[in-house]
Formats: sequence, C-alpha cells, structure tokens
Amino acid sequence: MKRTLSQVYHSLVPVLTFILAMAVGHINYIIYLPVWIINVALMGIAAWLLGLHAIRNHDEEKKHIALGAFFLIVPVMLVSMFFGLGPPPETAAEWVSTATEQQIRFIMLIIAGMFFAIGFAVIREQLKNTAGSFYSIIGFTAMLVAIPLFIINMIFWSAYLPQLFQIMTASGLEKSPEWFHPVRDEFNLLTPVEVAIRYVSIAAFVVAIRNAGWFNKTSSLIYLAICAVAFIITVFPYNYKLLPIPFFVVTIPAAPFILAYFIGINLLRRADNESA
Repeated sequence: MKRTLSQVYHSLVPVLTFILAMAVGHINYIIYLPVWIINVALMGIAAWLLGLHAIRNHDEEKKHIALGAFFLIVPVMLVSMFFGLGPPPETAAEWVSTATEQQIRFIMLIIAGMFFAIGFAVIREQLKNTAGSFYSIIGFTAMLVAIPLFIINMIFWSAYLPQLFQIMTASGLEKSPEWFHPVRDEFNLLTPVEVAIRYVSIAAFVVAIRNAGWFNKTSSLIYLAICAVAFIITVFPYNYKLLPIPFFVVTIPAAPFILAYFIGINLLRRADNESA
C-alpha cells in the first residue's frame, strides 16, 4: 500500500507542476519556496519507500540500479519549484523585475541536467555486462553530446538574456536590437537540437534496459513511442508553425527529464522487488 501511494504521489508531481505553472503563473516566493521544500521532502520519503532503500542491499548491482534510478528522479524534484515561478516572462520589464528568480530557474535546470546525465551513467555501468550493453553505449554517447549543448543553452537563458533585458529596460528600448536577432535564431535552433538528441539517448537506454530484462515489452514500447513522437515533432521543419502546442511541450527543456523520471520510478520498483 505504501509503495502504491508513493508511486501515485510521484506520478502526480510533474503533472501538477506543469498545470499550476501554466494556469497560475508567478507567485510570491514566500509561498512557493516552503511548499517546494515540503514537496522535495515528501518525494524523498516516497522514493525511499518505493525502492531507494535498496541502497542498503549488499548486492552492488541492485544498490547501483536504485541509486541511478533516484538520480533520474532528482531533476523533477528540483524543477517542481516551477509551479510557483510559472513560465518564463514574456517582456523585458518582467524579466528585469524577476531577474534573480529567472537565473535560479535556469541554474536549477543545469543542476537537473547533471543529475539526469549521472543517473544514466550509473545505469549504463550496470548494463555493461548485459544484453543491453550495445544500446547503452549509443544512449550514453548521445548523452555526452546533448548535455553540454543543454548547459550552453541554459547559460544563455540564465546569464545572457537577463543582462540584455536590463540594458533594454535601462535604455527604454521596447524591441530587442537588430544585432541580437542572429544570436536568438541560433539558440532557437539549439533548443530543439539538444532536446531531440536527449530523446534519442533516452530511447536507446530504454532498448538497453529492455534487452537486459529490466522492463517488460509493454512499458518499453510506451517509452519508445513517446520518444519517437517527441523526436519527430521536434525535428521536422515548420512543426513550430503546424503543431505549435505539441512543439512547445516536447521542446520544453524539462520535458525529457519527465520521461527519464518515470523510467527512474519503474527502476526503483524493480530494485525493491529484487531486494525483497
């Protein structure tokens, strides 16, 4: 019963975070910070009940699977703060008035990206001597390409844009200067590229995990289908015009984290089942 409730709680967190962030928008940090801290604590407890306690197991493989799975859960624990931050501001004035919070948002995403990569790195080590070894190499290689691009993208949002908007606001500019447009276009392209590579990486790890016998066929096909659809929407030209809402959703920097998050939940359950 405790494990079921823990899984339900974990499953609700990313959904509620997205809904509240989009529906409510930015709220005072005095409200959202205490709620976020409580949520992180509850998610940690739920993760322990779900299977993280397997790290006490003397079997190194089960211990490392549980640890790697938890690292995949940490990114959503971090970005659950976004329920109070709302989406990024749409005007320069809003960016300037919430500059510190926006910088924290993207720094949090950088930290989340590191846990995302470390989680899959730990899992890859456990896949080396299984039938999933080959695909884990593909997944890990794609991860090595994607994460540096992701970090560069987040640094642009956390450092460059706030400074630009401060200059614009101080100068009374309502529109961004012409010299900024090429930079903006470059990073508008970088985002779908790095997100698409992360979907490829996740798909490769799902195949590796399936070949290792850690996931059943049904769950593997669901993950692969989501990765395939998200990848196609991300990379096909003009989908940002033809499918603006799906394109927006799948190219959110945190979107691949959520997919990996549910993989982590399933791996935690497996670690607990095997340690029982």
